[in-house]
Amino acid sequence: MSSSPSTDDSGALLGPADIRELAAALGVRPTKQRGQNFVIDANTVRRIVRTAEVRPDDVVVEVGPGLGSLTLALLEAADRVVAVEIDDVLAAALPATIAARMPARADRFSLVHSDAMHVQELPGPPPTALVANLPYNVAVPVLLHMLDRFPSIERTLVMVQAEVADRLAATPGNKVYGVPSVKANWYAQVKRAGAIGRNVFWPAPNVDSGLVSLVRRDKPIETSATKAEVFAVVDAAFAQRRKTLRAALAGWAGSAAAAEAALVAAGVSPQARGESLTVHEFVAIAEQKGATT
Repeated sequence: MSSSPSTDDSGALLGPADIRELAAALGVRPTKQRGQNFVIDANTVRRIVRTAEVRPDDVVVEVGPGLGSLTLALLEAADRVVAVEIDDVLAAALPATIAARMPARADRFSLVHSDAMHVQELPGPPPTALVANLPYNVAVPVLLHMLDRFPSIERTLVMVQAEVADRLAATPGNKVYGVPSVKANWYAQVKRAGAIGRNVFWPAPNVDSGLVSLVRRDKPIETSATKAEVFAVVDAAFAQRRKTLRAALAGWAGSAAAAEAALVAAGVSPQARGESLTVHEFVAIAEQKGATT
């Protein structure tokens, strides 16, 4: 192998045989418990990197790198890659895979052996992008935690279950618009960025996957309410989707009458339902809690 693989040397990336060989050597069997499905197609990981618009000066954080398929493609394109892996065996093996397949870039790779939900800091310069094939069962909380904890992340591209992708990118009035849609929109402009077939994974999942692009807002939403206060309104509004906001927010406000007063003061109809509101309307409601008492 060349000691300095060029960026068009697809031999550095992992194919189906490489993935199975690595997994066998490590005694790894993908587990449903952790939502593990390894990408085995080099064209797919290159497409993800392209869609993420990874730049040569980017510091990319990847959550759940697995055996390193996407990690290697990211290392080709970015300045640095920091991978966060919870699995003991995979975390131990990944640095060796990087060193063997992309030795000239190995010093630009860092591994954090941790649960992404508990990560509070990352080594090296602040991350500018998040690109990940997120485990299906924890995709939304991990995404929101990373966006909240690392405000330097400007661009995000995540691969998630198609249903989750639809929810994240949904707009008000859509039947799948809900808590993930609003909370993601608090941080970023969100949109679907493509679909991924099942046959590029091992094992092949029994659900389709989708790409979601999130571009952080130039300026955080201005509000006198805290993020926690806004998110409390969002959670209450969708906890009982079929109820009007007057009824759904009664517990949050202290009574149905107090909820109605806050809604009217915020310029929102008490008869509206959560799925019709923008993130800015939820912010306005949060600002009015107790304003009329």
